[in-house]
Amino acid sequence: MSQKTPRQRWMATLARASRDEIETLLGALPEHELLKAPETGTVMLEGRAGGAGQRFNLGEATVTRCVVRLSDGRMGFSYALGRDGRKARLAALLDARLQDEAEGSALHRGVAELGQSQAAARDLASRKAAATKVDFFTMVRGE
Repeated sequence: MSQKTPRQRWMATLARASRDEIETLLGALPEHELLKAPETGTVMLEGRAGGAGQRFNLGEATVTRCVVRLSDGRMGFSYALGRDGRKARLAALLDARLQDEAEGSALHRGVAELGQSQAAARDLASRKAAATKVDFFTMVRGE
């Protein structure tokens, strides 16, 4: 399996973050131009039988996307699950700002901390679900 690039990691974190979390990280809105205003559509979700088997169409999900360009030319992109256009715009702005190492160092730390808290929340939910797991077994009669 290939390793994720830093941008793939921060984009995944931003996709899972709430609008409030993104607003807190971004702070003041930088000067920007909307190349593609937030627009909502649907995407087809695919699943795999048994997690690794044949693909099948699971259903559709609503997604909002946005593309922005900062005044220095950097472009930011985002796809956000749901219909929150403001979240998609803020995530695209944050993506653009994170592409500059000098400007983005504090932002990178903030996104990394957010990713760690998301991972901790997933781990806690997984442990709670595992605690309710029931293993069934069959007793064989001695006939």
